[in-house]
Amino acid sequence: MTFVPKPKLSHPELPKNSLGLTRRDYEGAVSTLCAGCGHDSISAAIIRAFFELDLPPHRIAKLSGIGCSSKTPTYFLGRAHGFNSVHGRMPAVATGANLANRELVYIGVSGDGDSASIGLGQFAHAMRRDVNMVYIVENNGVYGLTKGQFSATADVGAKSKRGVTNTESSIDLAAMALVLGASFVARSFSGDKAQLVPLIKAAVLHRGAAFIDCISPCVAFNNHAGSTKSYDYVREHNEAVDSLDVIIGREEITADYEPGTVETVVLHDGSTLRLRKLAPDYNVHDRVAALAHIQDRERAGEIATGLLYVGPESKDLHENLNTVAAPLASLSDAELCPGEAALETLNAALR
Repeated sequence: MTFVPKPKLSHPELPKNSLGLTRRDYEGAVSTLCAGCGHDSISAAIIRAFFELDLPPHRIAKLSGIGCSSKTPTYFLGRAHGFNSVHGRMPAVATGANLANRELVYIGVSGDGDSASIGLGQFAHAMRRDVNMVYIVENNGVYGLTKGQFSATADVGAKSKRGVTNTESSIDLAAMALVLGASFVARSFSGDKAQLVPLIKAAVLHRGAAFIDCISPCVAFNNHAGSTKSYDYVREHNEAVDSLDVIIGREEITADYEPGTVETVVLHDGSTLRLRKLAPDYNVHDRVAALAHIQDRERAGEIATGLLYVGPESKDLHENLNTVAAPLASLSDAELCPGEAALETLNAALR
């Protein structure tokens, strides 16, 4: 497959971040997806989020599986490390890479077929182990590369482009991530960059498994009347639980707000996520309430978007395994293989 690089020329007065980089430095190759594909909007949101977070591209690792969605890492962060795995196996590769080098920022991009079908078991274990990564599913409800069959996330009653009605129950990946123990769960829409960009930024700053289910309409096979993942349907049925902004930790800024209107989520690195609540009774720290809210909105024919849950005291995989602070990839053979005596001691403890 041939990828067309974007021209290296750029306007000399483009805005720069603290690293002296412009957004062009966070782009990738020219997209080969259909014009208007929601996945390209997600790529643009990722570019903007990493640019605004002042992250050096060479400290980022992007991973994917197979599908239209898994092609997209080619279109952003061209200077980052990248690995395109086999179908449904991106979470296992991300887990191994994270264990080997914890100093990189990991972002995995998958699709509803890649994560909700062949890779469902892989998705489950990445969530329950709280692998420190941003896990984005570009969810369009169909298999775009094989001409539009229903995927496992297609809603009951949804109609295909050819008029076939889906009769099988859908898999709600956000609800599943909550049940499995993910410490950051959100849902967004590719057509709502104002919501999606802060969610990605907050997910990057979070320590642990940060999952974002992003509804991303397929303009070729699932953007028609009768689809529940079309641009029109999602815009008409979007129920946002919050309005978000990310504030990087700096000198303290105080403000006076009416009680109950703002929720501040303190992230592990000291940064805060400012959550302006549209629903005063919504508790972003209550896993059970978040799951109930998703199901209530589904029964009402609505799609709950925004930050659904963030764990107040999450631990990532490295903390749970009590690994050393240094990346395993940087350790010598002597440090990685402590010798026969240490092995005998370990074996004796397991007898």
